[in-house]
Amino acid sequence: MFLLLGRLLCYKFIMSQLVINGARPLAGQIKISGSKNSAVPLIAATVLVEETYLENIPRIKDVESMLEIISFLGGKCEWVGANKVFINTKNLVSQPIPETARKLRASILLAGSMLARFGEVELPYPGGDVIGARPLDTHLNGFKDLGVAIFQEENLRLKINKLDGGLVILEEPSVTATENILLLAAGMDHAVEIRLAAAEPHVQDLCHMLVSAGVEMTGIGTTTLKIKGRRPLLKNITTHTVIPDELEVSAFAVLAAATRSTLDLAPVSFEFLDAVMLQLRKMNVNFSAVDNCLKILPPEALYKSHRLQSGLYPKLVSDHLPPLAFLATQAEGATIVHEWMYEARQSYIRELMKMGANAVIMDPHRALIIGPTPLYGKEVTSYDIRSGMSMIVAALVAKGQTVISGVEHIDRGYEDLEGRLKNIGADIQRI
Repeated sequence: MFLLLGRLLCYKFIMSQLVINGARPLAGQIKISGSKNSAVPLIAATVLVEETYLENIPRIKDVESMLEIISFLGGKCEWVGANKVFINTKNLVSQPIPETARKLRASILLAGSMLARFGEVELPYPGGDVIGARPLDTHLNGFKDLGVAIFQEENLRLKINKLDGGLVILEEPSVTATENILLLAAGMDHAVEIRLAAAEPHVQDLCHMLVSAGVEMTGIGTTTLKIKGRRPLLKNITTHTVIPDELEVSAFAVLAAATRSTLDLAPVSFEFLDAVMLQLRKMNVNFSAVDNCLKILPPEALYKSHRLQSGLYPKLVSDHLPPLAFLATQAEGATIVHEWMYEARQSYIRELMKMGANAVIMDPHRALIIGPTPLYGKEVTSYDIRSGMSMIVAALVAKGQTVISGVEHIDRGYEDLEGRLKNIGADIQRI
């Protein structure tokens, strides 16, 4: 009993907090990092290639956890630049994946690539953000369609019986399930067709990396993918540059708009941001887009409420909603926020209400926000990566001091966030 209490107290003691003094002028440029949601599946894909150079990789907790797992399996991972990593998996071995995998949901992506290379894999059930139920049924049923036997025990154990290729129709357009089936198909000699596939930017990024490594593929960016892979490995060596993180773009755009600042965001891939640009325009955000730079300017009129509803890409996706919902607290009128996918993702709205937001959580998927309202610094908590970013933006707008707990979630998704914010004038420190 005393040992358990001691461990809990120790755990509490080492948890970080962010202290932010808000309502300060901000200006300058924010560098957009490589996509976190691209980096993790790309690292999983290196299991299929002996040597890989990944460029524009964000140095964040989720990336570190994936590299730790690759190293545990016998791979060699070396940072050869500020955001460039070299991964050698020539001597990778088939063994149960360590408990590190429980730290992040996307560790499940190693199932597809390890199956493709070794014919079997055992891994703990993945963890990640607490945002609602995210069952593995779509992954597992897709694997079964391709000849994989599933053993759901204390750990998840998968073994190939016979791979014949064929058609996989996903029960839902799950991003990670699409990526997992892609990784398995990339290491097969038989043709695979995936229907009702996800088409998000990071899925496309993985597709392009696999093609550069020797996979034949059509339908990239659509809901039907046709893949013809190679065994036992793809090319001996490949190089791939991670796309800019479109989720950082929407979050930092809201940060600039809500603080009424002039900020340049670059580099930006506008091809993936149609829904975000449309939402910003509907809410009266003043911006210009030139080349690969998005410039947010002080508002010329009041921000306006506009319905926020997540959907399937190319619509606004779930991860875009928390910062945009915060902007609704500074916009004139009533905004319905509809998070159709995750039933536990509105915790950040309760935290915004602590700071003075006029909001009502209507049911597990919908909330009503009425603005504009002034916000005041309070003690709040980050419950997942994206809500954590929303809390930071709120703290930068609020009068007074805000203390944010649960910073470990934010660290999983944003590289050197404090440094980048300090560079534009934010008063932020970690304790």
